Order: sequence, then structure tokens, then C-alpha cells
Amino acid sequence: MTSDKMLTRIGGLLRQAESTDNPHEAEAFMEAAQRLATATSIDLAVARSHSATREKQATPVQRVIRIGEPGKKGLRTFVHLFVSIAFANDVKCDIAQSSTQVYAYGFESDIDTCEALYSSLLIQMVRASDAYIKSGAYRNETAVRTVTETIGRRRYKRQETVIVAGVTARLNFQTAFAERIGKRLASVKKEAEVRAIAEEQQDAGTALVLRNKEVELADYYTSTSKARGTWQRHSAGAGYSQGARKAGDRAGRSARLGGEPEISRGSRQLDGVKPAN
Repeated sequence: MTSDKMLTRIGGLLRQAESTDNPHEAEAFMEAAQRLATATSIDLAVARSHSATREKQATPVQRVIRIGEPGKKGLRTFVHLFVSIAFANDVKCDIAQSSTQVYAYGFESDIDTCEALYSSLLIQMVRASDAYIKSGAYRNETAVRTVTETIGRRRYKRQETVIVAGVTARLNFQTAFAERIGKRLASVKKEAEVRAIAEEQQDAGTALVLRNKEVELADYYTSTSKARGTWQRHSAGAGYSQGARKAGDRAGRSARLGGEPEISRGSRQLDGVKPAN
């Protein structure tokens, strides 16, 4: 299958990124992986539009992505990372209230791409945040925390300044990392689409095909999703750490792809990776 070949090629780029100590080379390999994923998606969309047999056409699917075990803290940042990647790869998401799993809606090749990138970038995010926490750089910073108090029958929220805790620093670091990854991948995707449209053959109609793909996915999501309410990226009591945010953003800018475990469609949750405590 085309998607299998795509994963093999992306996997090669991920391994090349992992093997280099040069951050510029690592970034180049990451962007190449995203360009390949975007270009492949375009090719599949064009093929779908010219398919003569409806039964053979690829259609959107729903896939459950396991994020973590129930009761674990800090899963929101893991979900945030996956959703950031998904947004840049034409995949819509619903999130379980517990943040333990994501319901991904999209074409199989696009969801495959999201899982491959997530498997690699999650390892990178966790390692980078661990290194930041171990450095102790956050200990000289204060943060603003929202506190809810109940007086009589009414609840009040107030903000207080506290010394940044390790869990606060980790969550802020990982949030900023996920946001930066999302921006980088979205930028690469936009460039790839503009280039594909500019270089297309006269009768290819790539822009129209992309629009049709978008509409098809939107229709599928509307008819399939049973989500209610809005998922919150941040917990109500989470504090803010400017230093951790800046450090997470820097790590996201220079993130290397690759690593553990190997890319696998069967891998829904990464063993040995723990959310923030």
C-alpha cells in the first residue's frame, strides 16, 4: 500500500534525524518528513478523485489513539502534542474527558502520519522536559496560580503568587513544546501545498482535490462524532511559568525526531513514558 511505503520513507527520515547531533540537520529531516507526508496525502487525494470504482475509493475512518492510563496526571500535554500534529495533517480529533485517549478522524494515511510523528516527538518532549526539570532552572521563578474558594454557597476564584513547583514547570514546558511543534508542522504543510499547486500538471486540479478532501472529512466528522462539550488544554489550578514556557518553546524549535519505540500502527501508547506527576 502507498501508506506503507510512506511510513517506511518517513521512518528513514526519523532515523536520520535521530542519528545526527547537528540541530540544523535534525530540523531539515523533520521538515522533510512532514513534506513527504503532505505530498503523499495530496497524491492519495488526487487518486481518490480519479478513481472509477467507488468501492475502491479511500474514505475517512475513525481510530482510537491511546494516550495513557486512567488516573495518570499530566496527560493533557500529551493530548495537546497529538492534536497539534493532527491539525497539521488534516486529522480532526475528539478527546476523552479523562484525556486518556483521542478519537482521530481522517484518512488512514494521514492518521498513520500523525501516529508516526507523535511516537517520535513525544519521546523528545518528555526527555527535554526531564532535562529542564533536572537543571533546576525553574526554582528561582514565581508563578500565578488560580485558587477556588467556597464561602457559604458561592465559589470564588482568586489568583495568588507562588514559587514555581516542578509539576507546574513541566506542564508549561510541554505545553509550549507542543504549541511550537504545531506551528512548525503547519508551516511546512502550507509550504508543501503551495508548492504542489504551483508545480501541478495543468489538468491535476490539486487545489480542488484538497478542497473536496476537506469537505469529505468535515462531513464524515459531523455525521460520526458524538462529542459534547469542550476539552480544556489546561487544568483549572495549573500555574503559569514564563521561564518554562520559553524553555519549552526553544526545545520545540530544535526538536529532533526519532527514537523509541519504532514506528508501528499497533503502537497506541508508548511504554516507559510517564506524564507529569
